[in-house]
Amino acid sequence: MWETTLTGPLARLIEELHKLPGIGPKTAQRLAYHIVRSPEARALAEAIVEAQERLTYCSQCQNLTDIDPCRLCADPHRDRSIICVVEEPLDALAIERSGRYRGLYHVLHGVISPMDGVGPQDLKVAELLDRLRQGEVREVIMATNPTLEGEATAMYLARLLRPLGVKVTRPARGLPMGADIEYADEVTLARALEGRQEL
Repeated sequence: MWETTLTGPLARLIEELHKLPGIGPKTAQRLAYHIVRSPEARALAEAIVEAQERLTYCSQCQNLTDIDPCRLCADPHRDRSIICVVEEPLDALAIERSGRYRGLYHVLHGVISPMDGVGPQDLKVAELLDRLRQGEVREVIMATNPTLEGEATAMYLARLLRPLGVKVTRPARGLPMGADIEYADEVTLARALEGRQEL
């Protein structure tokens, strides 16, 4: 096939794009061809370099930021007695978009996954414990994803945090709006029934 004969800069670009999460070989090829023809390619490259050079972890919540502390941690209107623990920065962004949460965040940058060689020491757990030892936080919301690894991480952290005297909660889980019950899996249905509310 002619794709296997690619060498030089185009092949390297395709190879690097293919390393990105969610980018398969065909998507990497399409992106590479689009980038090399695009007049915005240099701006994209400069934006990537600038992000790599200027972004760092917030010293408080561990989210990515260009100022320290980040804008959310520096906001005096946030409720400092609640911390929402998330796996990745995009999770905090999704919760923020809801407009319903006014507390602070803590980004773990992953989940415990022995199969992938990721243990608690590879996450931002020590930083979370340091924040909680300051005594200002009353509740920690474990907003990890409802996957096997996310659940295991939440359970591990809950065991660590309870002796510190903080309330550890989990967001309600259940049926999404607009979903049909017949298509829901057993775990989702069980959680929906357990988290039922009075009408």
